[in-house]
Amino acid sequence: MTDQRKVAIVRWPDQSPSVEDGPAGLLTAYHLRTEAEKGGAVVDVHGLPDRYQAEILAPRTAFADDAVLLALLGDAVVGCLVVTAPADGRSEIKRLWTDPEFRGRGIASGLLGAALAHAAESGVGGVRLSVWKWRAGAIALYERLGFVITESWDERDQLVCMQRAV
Repeated sequence: MTDQRKVAIVRWPDQSPSVEDGPAGLLTAYHLRTEAEKGGAVVDVHGLPDRYQAEILAPRTAFADDAVLLALLGDAVVGCLVVTAPADGRSEIKRLWTDPEFRGRGIASGLLGAALAHAAESGVGGVRLSVWKWRAGAIALYERLGFVITESWDERDQLVCMQRAV
């Protein structure tokens, strides 16, 4: 039987106070997978760099000034994305992750649409993001949504930087 429940995109913790640990589980999966893809697999949260541990263990503090968007399917958190607070007329999209069991349902597109709407409401003129070059599916999604590759603002090797107007 197909799950017909609708995915809801909400801002955490404001619109989803019942989801106590919010994005922590998805951020854990995101960071562990990213480290493995970079060739530095770690076993658990405590093997991650301190800044990533902080996002997972204390997301309310780590993202205090940012908008954390969650995709909910019923009570299950199935996707997340962070939109940074505006700076220099733009925001940055970070930590887009969909639970692998729920991919192919438009969750990432829904999160990105909500992020762009939030950015527009915040008064920024554009948004930017960075993505590892081996994440070809993500790059294709961003391009479909109007992002273009731009000169890198980050010196990490194999990182693709993209931007678009809001």
